[in-house]
Amino acid sequence: MSMKDLGSKWANSSLILRILAGLIIGVILAFIPGLTGGNSFIELLGSVFVSALKGVAPILVFFLVMSALANAKTSGGMKNIIILYVVGTFAAAAVAVIAMYIFPLTVTLADASDVSQSSPEGIGSVLSTLILNMFCNPIAALTNANYLGILTWAVALGIALRKAPEGVRGVLSSVSDAVNTVVRWVIQLAPFGICGLVYSAVVTSGVEIFTEYGMLILVLVGCMLFVALVVNPLIAFFCFHKNPYPLVLRCLKDSGIYAFFTRSSAANIPVNMSLCEKLGLHKDGYSVSIPLGATINMGGAAVTITVMAMAAANTLGISIDIPTAIVLSVLAAVSACGASGVAGGSLLLIPLACSLFGISNDIAMQMVAIGFIIGVIQDSCETALNSSSDVLFTASAQYHEMEKAGIDFNPGRDAAPVELPNKEA
Repeated sequence: MSMKDLGSKWANSSLILRILAGLIIGVILAFIPGLTGGNSFIELLGSVFVSALKGVAPILVFFLVMSALANAKTSGGMKNIIILYVVGTFAAAAVAVIAMYIFPLTVTLADASDVSQSSPEGIGSVLSTLILNMFCNPIAALTNANYLGILTWAVALGIALRKAPEGVRGVLSSVSDAVNTVVRWVIQLAPFGICGLVYSAVVTSGVEIFTEYGMLILVLVGCMLFVALVVNPLIAFFCFHKNPYPLVLRCLKDSGIYAFFTRSSAANIPVNMSLCEKLGLHKDGYSVSIPLGATINMGGAAVTITVMAMAAANTLGISIDIPTAIVLSVLAAVSACGASGVAGGSLLLIPLACSLFGISNDIAMQMVAIGFIIGVIQDSCETALNSSSDVLFTASAQYHEMEKAGIDFNPGRDAAPVELPNKEA
């Protein structure tokens, strides 16, 4: 078998299984007598993976957000759906903040004990740092991985480029796609990197390290379940004032289960379009809202970004007051909207939230690496929440219009498309 064939088989095999294999091999290597003192080559695998993430993440955020804004297409009937997407994503981040207040988790990080980190001196200090970091030199922001500055300039340039010729915006989209491809290449290294990271963690801290990872998974999945089964139904109820659970459960069954296994909101778009058709929703609306939701409706990503950033802050002894937590929720929601469509894409935005507390890029990237270790479960649940809520909010917006027009409907049931009155008539 040629190296090309071997590489093709590797790329086409399940990433989940490869990551699991890397995790198991890392644990086994940590208990081999001749290697328990620490093996520099095995540890190098983890270091290279983290370094690659550190290198590509700033470029990814910059081009992904800029391209998304420059090429975004809007429609007048989309206003309610976009509002629901934004509210749902912010609410998910707020749930994660509250959960981390109740369960203030910490994790074991290399060199964390050597980091001297003081807590922000109130919301004034946080906002001052936020503003100064936002308006720094864009080249310096990319060089120093200042994610607030990167996000600010990406948004500004993306809006400015909306009126650029289509060819220019097409080039920008191609660059964004190319960066995404590089990210996919880096993620292909995840099994090797996780092997090295797990090996180092077990050698340093013992198998007790998996208790910390287990608690992180419980909090993350618990938050996502709460959002899916409590928060999102409440949002839907306020839209159309009927029992939302038939619709919620239908979306989780017909969309969420597929998304759990595909781990890609983009790959689940055809499934969501088919479900919208069965529910009798207008094609003119869902043909735009479903692809848009796969890009900006990222409640699960907001949960991940918030929990991981607050875990890093707790580990460094940084206390977070309520106003700062609100700013974090907004920042997590905004950054989640720029999450890459690749598996584990939201993890690369954790440093953006960490920068709010002045946490160094080295520490933040260790949290990203931990995210890849627990991503076998976290990323599947995150994608299921993201994708199922695309249909939920699209349907809720149309049911809202139907209720105002006095048209009867059964949420979550198959139906023929209903013509709504023309507002301009």
